[in-house]
Amino acid sequence: MKVLMINGSPRPNGNTSLALREMESVFKAESIETETIQIGNKPIRGCIACGKCAEKGRCVFDDAVNEIAPKFEACDGLVVGSPVYYASANATLVAFLTRLFFSTAFDKTMKVGAAVAVARRGGLSATFDELNKFFTISGMPVASSQYWNSVHGREPGQSAQDAEGLQTMRTLARNMTFLMRSIQLGKEIYGLPEREPPQRTNFIR
Repeated sequence: MKVLMINGSPRPNGNTSLALREMESVFKAESIETETIQIGNKPIRGCIACGKCAEKGRCVFDDAVNEIAPKFEACDGLVVGSPVYYASANATLVAFLTRLFFSTAFDKTMKVGAAVAVARRGGLSATFDELNKFFTISGMPVASSQYWNSVHGREPGQSAQDAEGLQTMRTLARNMTFLMRSIQLGKEIYGLPEREPPQRTNFIR
């Protein structure tokens, strides 16, 4: 099994990296393959709603989104980590996720998603909720831990002092591993849930 880990921080060795590495150590012990990709320091623009991805099968902007899309399709689980900026995820990460999820037509049902938020003090739960919405609109089960998936720290390396936060990361990785394995077993026995044709409505009709 494989987990794709997206680091939304612009700092390669910051506190978000430390939190994700804590999860990675558990995945390694559980024989889960991982790949971590740094996104927060890349020049990624937002979606312009051109609709070309529906025609081309990929985003019209040929950057990290198109590069990572096949990795997303192949993985069993997706971890997205972000620092908190103004009670929100890094804007570069949000632009990346918006285009990645919207431009990829493959079925994401039952891929396991996990969001991780890292901050000095506040805004963690708002960022956590923001990231989880990408999973829940796509039929992806959300992995939980013993607390909301968050770690505290400001200066690089400070989150190593957050014993509860790091334990939360390890528990999250173990829970995510169990969930992925359970889903894999369920697919083999029962298959995926039946899907109805989508009903697209709005508030004026």
